[in-house]
Amino acid sequence: QVISAALLGLSCAAAAMAQPAIDPDSPFVIGEAFPKTPASCDSLPRWLDRVPEYDGRISMAVRGELTASETDGTLAYLFMCPETQVQVVCITYEEREIIPGQQVLLAGGFAGTGDGHVVLDPCLAYDTPED
Repeated sequence: QVISAALLGLSCAAAAMAQPAIDPDSPFVIGEAFPKTPASCDSLPRWLDRVPEYDGRISMAVRGELTASETDGTLAYLFMCPETQVQVVCITYEEREIIPGQQVLLAGGFAGTGDGHVVLDPCLAYDTPED
């Protein structure tokens, strides 16, 4: 019985650590990687209803125009999506020039949502080619 209890405990622990199934077309991926399909400002609210439940690192990517770039002297805060939509806040180390119409990919650790914002921390910003 002791061995059975130990095996049951191990199988429960393994199940708890199992990675969730993630839609391959989602802007989420488990670990530090890039999802195949980034979200957009328009699709972001739909995806937030489907954030994977996982107690480890979830990465996310969003593609769009930057709306603001601020710094506190140490960190930079890049904002994407209009204030009338869910905004993305990318916490990084380098401010960026805002160039109207320029598409940028923000990718980083999904750190949650709140007050109409999605926070990616840490996060990197990449220029994307014109469509």
